[in-house]
Amino acid sequence: MPSSSAPASPRLLSLVAAVSGLYDGLVGLVMLTARPWLAHVFAVPLPQPPIHADLNGVFLLAVALGYALPYSAPQRYRGYLWVMGPFLKGAGALTFVIDHVVRHSPPAFLLFAASDGTLALVTLWALWKVPASAGA
Repeated sequence: MPSSSAPASPRLLSLVAAVSGLYDGLVGLVMLTARPWLAHVFAVPLPQPPIHADLNGVFLLAVALGYALPYSAPQRYRGYLWVMGPFLKGAGALTFVIDHVVRHSPPAFLLFAASDGTLALVTLWALWKVPASAGA
């Protein structure tokens, strides 16, 4: 039986990329196609002007598409995972928490803090577990 401290296969990074890409893609699509439903679920008014939400949706779709790179070549595109995982998703989670505390944004927004924060930590763990020198 392998030790729990043994390095993991780069396939772990591919799995993290797939999950993160699906997550960002789904949220981006919802922001672009189901904004009234999303505003209703989170009990917030529709964003004004709508272009802000449109651009966030487009940004999330671009991030999701970018995850195809580390999905197909995880060792080559570890940098993408570092930037979009621990940095972007970690900073996003922290921003949601700070906004909730300082500006009293709806508690439901903490769902995004939890999901982004979880993906940031899982990505960090996977990057730590799979050495940069591991073969594909």
